[in-house]
Amino acid sequence: MTLFGYRLPGMSSLIIWALLWEAIGRSEFSFFVPPLSDVVATLVEVFPSAAFQKALYETAYAFLAGVFFAVVIGIPTGILMGKNRLIDELLLPWVNIFLSAPLTALVPVLMVLFGFGMKSIIITTTLFAIWIIILNARAGVMQINRSLIEMARSFGAGPWESFSKIYFWAALPEILGGVRIGIIRAVKGVIIGQLLISIVGFGALFELYSANFLMSHFWAVLIVLFALAFAVSEVLAYLERRVSYYAAKR
Repeated sequence: MTLFGYRLPGMSSLIIWALLWEAIGRSEFSFFVPPLSDVVATLVEVFPSAAFQKALYETAYAFLAGVFFAVVIGIPTGILMGKNRLIDELLLPWVNIFLSAPLTALVPVLMVLFGFGMKSIIITTTLFAIWIIILNARAGVMQINRSLIEMARSFGAGPWESFSKIYFWAALPEILGGVRIGIIRAVKGVIIGQLLISIVGFGALFELYSANFLMSHFWAVLIVLFALAFAVSEVLAYLERRVSYYAAKR
């Protein structure tokens, strides 16, 4: 970040926004925006509590399970779409529809089909994340140099060898990019699921704190949620940079 010609250290923008948040909170501009220092103090207070730990576990479980199924299903599906024209023509319209459609409208359908428990929340999280993973994996496969595939065939590589040694690694930069964006969308999916399907986890805390106007508590939970999503996103961004040479070799 550069300010008035001077290069500031990394994360400086977060410090600036934190100071701005603190100033707005101290000015009592709005009841809904407490000072950041009060939010941090509240977070330190509620983090060890049993209710917060239980909510964190329930949210993390639904989030990780949803992302796991999105990755396990999305990457092979995207690779198959990229390498097989028939499968691509059959699935691509549906993938684009679900990617652009308001998935929140499907939540009542999931509640009817799978009930009001954790299963519906996990499926909701998966649906929010999977479509961008499929499209990115497909895009990565479609950019592979065809000579690599022909070389693998000439050496007698079967479908599994081609998938595990050619398609996956050559498309890895795009796959990681899709997973990173999918994880960000999964955060939205898990909170929507916990708010609309079953009031558990962080969704229950959001409902409780907003109903009782405990805004410091509300922002404390929100900060934890954003911090977890940001940390996972940055780890995947680092992996993207580490494997960027695959794109050049391709």
